[in-house]
Amino acid sequence: MDTMPISKFKATCLAALERVRKTGRVLRVTRFGRPIADISPPKPDLAGRTWIGAGEGTVTFVGDLVAPLDVEWEVLAMKKRRK
Repeated sequence: MDTMPISKFKATCLAALERVRKTGRVLRVTRFGRPIADISPPKPDLAGRTWIGAGEGTVTFVGDLVAPLDVEWEVLAMKKRRK
């Protein structure tokens, strides 16, 4: 993490921001030696992705999803009792 006093940051703001964008390193701005802000690079732009298929590759299925269950659900058991 790079550190820069606020007076220098004010004088070189655009260059400092560009350096953060290019290097990906966080910049800590200080005032009288105390941190007042951390400037971090932006997250990757996901503008090209749509909500359709956004979760692709994030779920893992284990076992057979279409096989019948071996256990009876509580709701079904209650229905049988009412009859």
